[in-house]
Amino acid sequence: MHYVDAPNTPLYPFGHGLSYTDFSYGPVRLDSDRLPPDGVVHVSVRVTNSGSRRGSEVVQLYVHDEVASVSPPVRLLKGFQRITLAPGASTEVSFAIRPADLAFQRADGSIGTEPGGYQVYVGGDSTATRAAAFVLTRATGER
Repeated sequence: MHYVDAPNTPLYPFGHGLSYTDFSYGPVRLDSDRLPPDGVVHVSVRVTNSGSRRGSEVVQLYVHDEVASVSPPVRLLKGFQRITLAPGASTEVSFAIRPADLAFQRADGSIGTEPGGYQVYVGGDSTATRAAAFVLTRATGER
């Protein structure tokens, strides 16, 4: 149900954490826009402590399957890393995505992947807006 005077969202998104400083994220970069059946796509982002105090941040990686045979969740948490930075300091955070990370239970009950487009989001919680896209190519023996 949606009320006119209140948003239809949780008070805090999944992964939200309080900190005494602020962090900023650079653009999400992929080393390839195609993920072959036996390959890896590396996702990286530069995170900067843009506040005035030392602080910790949990950098989170979410994946969205754009088209699947069953309705997937909008975003799935596929990785996270805790970093601690001094004021003004930056670091590069990297994640690796393999086809097995994209497997799900299909309509026929089997576990596997399906070729198609995927979006990755990186940020401090599940509402991350920094995104990039890649395509999972068809695997041998896949339908």
